[in-house]
Amino acid sequence: MQSGTVDGLYYEVHGGPAAGRATVILSAGLGGSGAFWAPQMAALLSRFRVVLYDHRGTGRSLRELPAGPYKVAAMGEDIVKVMDALGLERAHVVGHAAGGNAGLALALDHPDRIDKLVVVNGWSRPDPHIKRCFDTRLALLNNTGIAAYVHAQPIFLYPADWLSANHARLEAEEVHHIHGFPDPDVMRARIQALLHFDIDADLERILCPVLVSASADDMLVPLACSRRLAERLPNATLDIAPWGGHGFTVTAAEAFNSRLLSFLGGDLQRGE
Repeated sequence: MQSGTVDGLYYEVHGGPAAGRATVILSAGLGGSGAFWAPQMAALLSRFRVVLYDHRGTGRSLRELPAGPYKVAAMGEDIVKVMDALGLERAHVVGHAAGGNAGLALALDHPDRIDKLVVVNGWSRPDPHIKRCFDTRLALLNNTGIAAYVHAQPIFLYPADWLSANHARLEAEEVHHIHGFPDPDVMRARIQALLHFDIDADLERILCPVLVSASADDMLVPLACSRRLAERLPNATLDIAPWGGHGFTVTAAEAFNSRLLSFLGGDLQRGE
């Protein structure tokens, strides 16, 4: 494993030299940590070179954001910075929620840098239900504090039965997440960037193959958001997991990994 930083962004490269192996860049959701993708690593490394990175302001990256209003487009530019640091002209990009939206922004601003894009539980325009969920999370953060915010997050991420069955695991992870939580101002800015993200009128300009991956029981992002992406993107494949919640890359990892490898490897055809 190779690690490094570029412009304050921490990254890791797994899977050895690039020769003969396409590269997949993984971009996490709101929490920003590359460690989110642990359930996908073994499957991806069987066929690809994998790059993880921590979003700006989170994890092991620089724990602050640039001055001024923060935008999802800036998240996309950070992916370019990691690619440039590694000498990558093109790569597959896989993003979850915030990371998927960053991938969409990247596809608009730098279409020549993406081979295939996977958007997991993403969206193209403001949605009232997503806003309600983020408003609730912000209220917890602002009025009660980091511990309450972190304690409530599994409710938005996972199905109720999975929460009950994995209570001990979640309790242990909660301590880690509280310890590593970003500066509250960073989290507020990241949430505001997501709430203002709107590329709906530009979706027809994204021409790369896109896997729009969603869970039917996502509590945070309505399935209609993924359906809209798939309908309006010119070269999209919609894949709906029947169960797993917003974090179905964790709760239903084996099924997700199978579809992910099929798409990136060219086995999953458009419209399946």
